[in-house]
Amino acid sequence: MKIREMLQKDYVTLSFEVFPPKTEANFQSVYQAAMDVAALKPSYMSVTYGAGGSTRGNTMTIARDIQDKVGVEAIAHLTCVGATREDIRQTLKELQEAGIENILALRGDRPKNFEGEPFIDYHYASELVEEIKAFGDFCVGGACYPEGHVDAVNKKADIANLKKKVDAGCEYLTTQMFFDNNIYYNFLYRIREAGITVPVIPGIMPITRATQVKTACALSGCNVPERFRNLVDHFGENPLAMQQAGIAYATDQIIDLIANGVRHIHVYSMNKPEVAAGIQRNLSEILK
Repeated sequence: MKIREMLQKDYVTLSFEVFPPKTEANFQSVYQAAMDVAALKPSYMSVTYGAGGSTRGNTMTIARDIQDKVGVEAIAHLTCVGATREDIRQTLKELQEAGIENILALRGDRPKNFEGEPFIDYHYASELVEEIKAFGDFCVGGACYPEGHVDAVNKKADIANLKKKVDAGCEYLTTQMFFDNNIYYNFLYRIREAGITVPVIPGIMPITRATQVKTACALSGCNVPERFRNLVDHFGENPLAMQQAGIAYATDQIIDLIANGVRHIHVYSMNKPEVAAGIQRNLSEILK
């Protein structure tokens, strides 16, 4: 099933994201973690893509097996960083052959220690979206940034670029993580005013280790509310307590979103079946 069809249904969906191993030596453990998350039977799962396409084969393998072996719809991430038009078309052909119908199209971050120009035939995600839509009948999603993309001149310019991506054929958007739901609600209002009407799925990141806070802020530039900082300060040195508190905080965000009419939630589960299961368990009656 294409994700666009799922998003038209009038029920709550809960999806999880996993990532492939960075090295072949870690493949089996990461693969098993992804399969354990899939065994929870979320509405769908997305599988990320390494910088410069470094994990392309593993992304495809995990996405295919999530669908074929577990029966959960999968989205394969695809980035244009470091990729030629020929590379992208070859990848799209392989995705078609693997039976994967859903793609999350991303520009991708500039890889560390990358020599030369990483953006060759594509410079923006909107160009990649156009290529995918012209190639075949894929359902194409994209990313959005409620607090503004770190490379954007300002929020107005960021939304204008987002509009280009949607106009190119992007059928739904998934947000970068945020820890204050008001940021999502305000963002939704601003993009609707700009004429962006596609579904916008909030992306929720359960922070289960204190060290994740610094990493999350560095990657996304997201704001960390005082309430959440207090949680990390109090529980951060107790791993089990921090995990439980992080799951509870993410659950609270999700419940508030659903209570305010949001029907689709995406969780960055970070290959942690126990975290995905904890959130799912906390929502067991709400998701019925």
